[in-house]
Amino acid sequence: MALMDYEKYIVDIPDYPMPGVIFKDITPLFADEQGFTAVVDDIANHFMKAGVTKVVGAEARGFLIGAPVAYKMCAGFVPVRKPGKLPREAFSEQYALEYGTDQLEMHKDSLTPDDRVLIVDDLIATAGTAVATAKLVEKAGATVVGFGFILELAFLHPRQTIGKSFDQDIYTLIKVE
Repeated sequence: MALMDYEKYIVDIPDYPMPGVIFKDITPLFADEQGFTAVVDDIANHFMKAGVTKVVGAEARGFLIGAPVAYKMCAGFVPVRKPGKLPREAFSEQYALEYGTDQLEMHKDSLTPDDRVLIVDDLIATAGTAVATAKLVEKAGATVVGFGFILELAFLHPRQTIGKSFDQDIYTLIKVE
């Protein structure tokens, strides 16, 4: 359970990126040494006994939180990128957006069947990125052991979306109802 008041670091930006949307800016949390350290520690400590061997983070803010979580857990870090960004042979997974589709890729040799994977990102909203990332992990033959996020937009029901395909632990530090 999160001990720090992470919400004090989140800045609401009304009408961004479009009218009617309230954007949750987490960059002040990353900029604060105590806040950033607490986020990394909190997520890593929650999953410390899960036997994680790799942390997977999606482009780009998933890199910012995933890499230090991996370091804290003495695990490797694997980036998941947009199409065309990885130089070697990659698995690919398409996923639905509100208006259209997108795609993620991961190097085919980045995970092994022995790997136990924690998927980490800054935000979970509709869960499309998280589910696509988990499917990439499965394509590599590795095992997803959990999902860790800083911010959850619970009103978009991401846990139900993940639950349709995965039943692993979902841990978030801030829930927006």
